[in-house]
Amino acid sequence: MSGSKIRNIAIAALLVANLLFLWVIIYEAVQDVRQEREMVENVRTILYNGGIAIEPESIRVTPTQRAMRTSRVLEVEESIARVLLGDTVITDQGIIYRYENPRTGMAEFYSAGVFHVHIYPDVISAAGDAAATVSLLLREMGVETTRKTVELNEADDSETVTVTVAYRSSSIFNSAIEFVFIEGSLRYVIGRYVAGIEPFEDSHGISQVSSALLTFMAAVIDESREDIYCTEIHSVAAGFLHRIVGSFGEGLIEPAWLIETDNGVFIIEDLTGDIWRQ
Repeated sequence: MSGSKIRNIAIAALLVANLLFLWVIIYEAVQDVRQEREMVENVRTILYNGGIAIEPESIRVTPTQRAMRTSRVLEVEESIARVLLGDTVITDQGIIYRYENPRTGMAEFYSAGVFHVHIYPDVISAAGDAAATVSLLLREMGVETTRKTVELNEADDSETVTVTVAYRSSSIFNSAIEFVFIEGSLRYVIGRYVAGIEPFEDSHGISQVSSALLTFMAAVIDESREDIYCTEIHSVAAGFLHRIVGSFGEGLIEPAWLIETDNGVFIIEDLTGDIWRQ
């Protein structure tokens, strides 16, 4: 047999082996999804028998969140301050960095991603649409967000737009930013963002949604947890919680669940199973 025929046979055999391997992977993935859906349906039955209603479309079945490291990134702080205040003078006060512009305002950034910006009147106008103005500013700031709410206060002619910070379309439930407009001008930006996100080896991934629902169910029927009670779950979403572990902003974003109910919003820390009201 010629060398070219042997090579062709070897290539064909390798191709077949790769296709079989790919088929096994796809088959196992389909099986995992099917098993998870069956588990979710069983948990729905358990919840229903316990007096808690939940619709199937309220549940995300296949989340992929994993724990990741975070860090303080001064370049990100400078960029945010520049978008809101223009060119600034920077003062290093240890864990606090101050950014000042005598014509536009002042900002302070802390090591955990918490920041407070005071902007002078008429520097940034809402132009009749505060939510659209915030969306434009967020794109310039380079901060990804998901949920957005708008609150009006006629007493002081103010409008507050609140956004939840996100990473790759997944909410970081305990990181939010408020944009406060007074008489049509953006006056304050207050909140917490997350930067320097990087994966690391042996990071833990999020558990199945059925496990999160069973954890929540156990808390509901626990008579010692009077703060956790509901008769209907409106939505279940996978996301993250941000936790600081170092003095200069080093931290983690860890998998978590947000459960919206008829009795408020609850967060489950996926690794520990701890539940608290948002």
